[in-house]
Amino acid sequence: MARKSQNLFPIIQAIILHIALFVIAFFAFDWPHQQPQSITPMAIKAKLVVENIDKPELIVKKEIKSKKQIQENKELQIQAEEKKRINDALVEKKRLEKIHQKAKADRIKKDQERKKRLKQEEQRRERELKEAELKRINEIERQRAENKRIRKELEADVRQAEIDAESKRFGALKSGDLSIYKNKILQKIERNWKLPVGAPAELDCSVRVQQIPGGVVAGVTILKCNGDEAVKRSIVAAIKTSSPLPEPSNPILFDRSILINLSKKQ
Repeated sequence: MARKSQNLFPIIQAIILHIALFVIAFFAFDWPHQQPQSITPMAIKAKLVVENIDKPELIVKKEIKSKKQIQENKELQIQAEEKKRINDALVEKKRLEKIHQKAKADRIKKDQERKKRLKQEEQRRERELKEAELKRINEIERQRAENKRIRKELEADVRQAEIDAESKRFGALKSGDLSIYKNKILQKIERNWKLPVGAPAELDCSVRVQQIPGGVVAGVTILKCNGDEAVKRSIVAAIKTSSPLPEPSNPILFDRSILINLSKKQ
């Protein structure tokens, strides 16, 4: 009730104030056109009109409704904020996914480029190896052909040299120089041959003599001899004592291995 009286008091004050202002304004407006006259006091009757005064239960309902509306507004705001948060999260998720996908695509691209470079490098190395191998094979074939050509030339030269030497040798043999050369060797050996006591009256021995250029004796081999060991030793000693052997007048007649026949008849 106290709250209701407090609510009515301002309303009553406002009504009285409006009535007073209306009266003052009325007389002030009419004042210049009338002669001064005595004013008969009028009785002012004020009637309190109270409209739309809510009853306590309506106030309670309004407060409940207001609180409910506020709560609903809060819930709507929360829902809107939650929806915005979810939308923002989705946007952020999509942004991160896009970044992740781009990073993944970049990694795949870089990996593909790396593999491509490695493959190209491997192909380049294989190509270089094949080229080097082909070059090596070609060089071997060229060298073989060159060696074959040189060998043929050398063989031809050797054959020609042999032919020339044989021809010269044949000419020398035909001239009798070989017989003269062998007789000189035989005469020198016979001069140095000292027969041992008790040697057979007739001796016939074949000896192979190895010599080096200059006539130096390198070896003596008794091929056939009817004498004993003492005779054979005397032959070897005679040949070694005769070193160096006489040289031929024509170098083409020189032979590293010569056959000599030694014989004695008493």
